[in-house]
Amino acid sequence: MAAELVGPRVYSCCNCRNHVCLHDDVVSKAFQGRNGRAFLFSHAMNVVVGAKEDRQLMTGLHTVADIYCSECREVLGWKYERAYEETQKYKEGKFIFEKSKIVKENW
Repeated sequence: MAAELVGPRVYSCCNCRNHVCLHDDVVSKAFQGRNGRAFLFSHAMNVVVGAKEDRQLMTGLHTVADIYCSECREVLGWKYERAYEETQKYKEGKFIFEKSKIVKENW
């Protein structure tokens, strides 16, 4: 019996179905977004990174930039540019996607 080829499990923009991140890149699902649960990803694709700004988050002061879908400009979450607390440095360069803004595609 032939093995069925399964592509990477992809998350898409909730609005236009543009592929924005891969399940394999999930670092943590235990994050809080603006509107409920959020996932931390090591990589993102097909997103536009907005202007950097300092934001006081639950875990301290961070420099973040909102991320938008490159197709429809829906705000999907943010990118951690800089963490000021030593214990939060692992977030730098990673992406938060709001669970409510992404949908599972092909799985």
